[in-house]
Amino acid sequence: MATIYTYWVSTALLSLLYLSSATLYILKKDFVVKAQADLGYHVPHLVPLLIVVKILGPLAILSRISVPLSDLAYAGMFYHLILSALAHLGVRSVKGALPAIIGLVLLAASFATQNTARDVPSPYAPTIAAQHN
Repeated sequence: MATIYTYWVSTALLSLLYLSSATLYILKKDFVVKAQADLGYHVPHLVPLLIVVKILGPLAILSRISVPLSDLAYAGMFYHLILSALAHLGVRSVKGALPAIIGLVLLAASFATQNTARDVPSPYAPTIAAQHN
């Protein structure tokens, strides 16, 4: 039962992190473009793409319309969070990397416990039997 709670709490918090980030990207576009420039990225055309990805990723995981699509969303979030943390750490902004690090912890918890909480298991997530061996 605790594993099911771990899944839903970590997934809800991860989704909240992504959806609040998408909201920030929508409402404060100039701030986001400047923040990306401060990280060394001069690509304001990425902001609309990131908004879409930050909305669709959590929706794919929460709705689980397709297990492969959900697994792809987990993978995309993993790479996004790793790259985000590294970008912030690259400019010596540990405070800026903190949301990505928290996101990685939530992502790992959500991914590792999804087969306990969901009816259709992911072939890539660990199973309960594998966790006890």
